Amino acid sequence: MKDRIVGMGRVSAVMLAGCVGLPAAAQEAAIFDAMDRIHPVWAESGMVSAQERLAAEIGRDIMARGGNAVDAGVAVAFALAVTLPRAGNIGGGGFMLVHDAETGQTHAIDYREMAPKGASRDMFLDAAGEADSEKSLYSGAASGVPGTVAGMKLALDRYGSMDWAEVIAPAIRLAEEGITVTPELADSIEAGREHLEKFPSSAAIFFKEGGAAYRPGDRLVQADLAKTLKKIAAEGPDGFYKGEVAEAIAKAVQGAGGLITVEDMAAYKPVERQPVLGSYRGYDIVSMPPPSSGGVHLIQILNALEGYPVGALGQNSGETIHLMAEAMKLAYADRSEYLGDPDFVDVPVAALTSKDYAVEMRRKISADFATPSVMIRPADLAPYESDQTTHFSVVDKQGNAVSNTYTINLSYGSGLVAAGTGVLMNNEMDDFSAKPGVPNAFGLVGGDANAVEPGKRPLSSMTPTMVLKDGKVWLVTGSPGGARIITTVLQVVMNMIDHGMNVAEASTAPRVHHQWLPDELRVEEGIGLDTVRILQAKGHTVAVKEAMGSTQSIMRDPETGTLYGASDPRRPDAATLGY
Repeated sequence: MKDRIVGMGRVSAVMLAGCVGLPAAAQEAAIFDAMDRIHPVWAESGMVSAQERLAAEIGRDIMARGGNAVDAGVAVAFALAVTLPRAGNIGGGGFMLVHDAETGQTHAIDYREMAPKGASRDMFLDAAGEADSEKSLYSGAASGVPGTVAGMKLALDRYGSMDWAEVIAPAIRLAEEGITVTPELADSIEAGREHLEKFPSSAAIFFKEGGAAYRPGDRLVQADLAKTLKKIAAEGPDGFYKGEVAEAIAKAVQGAGGLITVEDMAAYKPVERQPVLGSYRGYDIVSMPPPSSGGVHLIQILNALEGYPVGALGQNSGETIHLMAEAMKLAYADRSEYLGDPDFVDVPVAALTSKDYAVEMRRKISADFATPSVMIRPADLAPYESDQTTHFSVVDKQGNAVSNTYTINLSYGSGLVAAGTGVLMNNEMDDFSAKPGVPNAFGLVGGDANAVEPGKRPLSSMTPTMVLKDGKVWLVTGSPGGARIITTVLQVVMNMIDHGMNVAEASTAPRVHHQWLPDELRVEEGIGLDTVRILQAKGHTVAVKEAMGSTQSIMRDPETGTLYGASDPRRPDAATLGY
C-alpha cells in the first residue's frame, strides 16, 4: 500500500492526506494515516456514502431496520439539514435518481427551487443595467421557493416503504439534542460569518452569545429547526408549505428585499422527469435531465471521448487531459446557449446527446493544439450550481439505488434564516442568467434559455448519476462543486471504465476542469509538472488551484451484489458505511 502512495507521487499523496502546508514530519504521519482511503469500503447488504458521517449512519441504520434505499435516502437528506447546514437543507432543492431493481427502471425527481410569481427578467440588474451579484446572492431576492421537503415526500410516497415521520425522526433528535461541532463545521461557520452575521436570526443559531465562534467539541443545538421538522413529520409538506412555517419564510424573505409569498410556498410542486440516457464503452449512463445541465453534458463529453483510445493514452496523461479539456469546452459552450428549464424552453437533449453530434465535436478537436475559447461558439442545433452543494449515494441489498444531489447554492445559501424556523434560505436565483453573457458566481455564462421568469427553475450543474451494466446498477455517484460537478463526475466514470481503477482510487485521483470561459484549464495538485508542460505546449493556460468536488460513490458487483464504496478524501467529515 505504501508503494501505491509513493507511485502516486509525493504531491498527490500530500493532497490525499489533506496536509498541504504542514511540516514534512506531519505530512508523513498524515499520509500514512490516509493510505487506507484508496481501499474501498465493502458491504453485502446495504451502503450509504455521504458528506457527513452522522447522516450516513442514519441511512445505514434505516436499511438495517428493513428500509429500502429510498427510505434511507430521505432520512439522510433530512439529517444533512442538521449536520451539514452549509449545504444540506430543507430551504433549498435538488435532484434525485431512483433505480427500482425489480422493474429495472430509473426515475428522475426534480425538486429544484422555483422563481417566485413576482420574479422578473431584469430583477438583478442595477440602475446602470449591469448584473448586481450582491442582490442575487445575499439578499432576500436571492431565494427561490424551496423544493426539498416536497421532493422527499414524492420520493418516499412513490418508491419508499417506511412511514414519513419515521424517516424524519433521527433528524429531529439531532436538531433537538444537538450535534458535536467538528473542525470542518467550525471552519465553515467561521468562513460564513460575514453573511450569517447580517441576519440576527442566523447569528443567534450559528454563533454563541456575543458573537463568539463555536469550537470543535462544542454542542450545536438547533431548537427552531427541530420544531419545524416536527411540524413536517406530523403534517407532511403542508407543515412546511402552508401555515406558520410558510408565513415565517415569506415574512423573512420579504423583509430582506425578496419576493416569496405564502401563495408561492403553497403552489410549489416537484416534478418527475425522464432521465437522460447514454452509453459508454458497453456501460449504460443514466443521469439527470434539464433543468440540470449535468446529465446532458456528461453524456455529451463521454460520447466525444469514446472515439479516442483514452485507456491506452493513460490516466491524467497530457494527451488524455488535452482531449478531455477540448471536449469540455465544446459542451460548456453549448450549455450557455441551449440549457434551461424544459417547462419553459425546448432543450435539444436528443441532439446534444447523440453519437452523431459527438462525431461533429471530434472534428473540431485537434490532437495537437488547444482551440482558443474565443473561437468556440455554441453549435448550430435545432431550437431548443454551487460549490457548497452536497451529494449522497445509497444502494440496498435488493439493488435499489438512490443518487441525490441537493443544495442551497453558496455555503449557507443567502445567510438568511427565517426567524423561528431554523431554515436557512437558498440563494439559487443566482443560477439564472441575470443578464445574457454575464457570468454567475461560478463563472458560468448563460443566455435567454435560462433567463429569470416567474415559476421557472434555474439551470443547475448538479449531476446525480448511475452507471448500469447489463441492466443492473454498477456505479452510483455524484458530487458538489458548482460548475465543476459535471467534470468531476465525468472523471470518476472514466477512471473506473477507461483506467480500471477501483471506486476509491477513482475518487482520489487528481482532477482537471475546463468550462469554456474563462479559457483556463484548472488542475489540482498531483498533475505532474511534465504533464503541465505538455499541456502548455499544446496551447493550454494551466492553473493549479484548490481541490475540486467531493464525490460519494458506491460500486455494486452485478454478479455477487457485493458493494464497494468510497467517500472523497477532499472532505474530512464524509463517510461511506455499510452493513
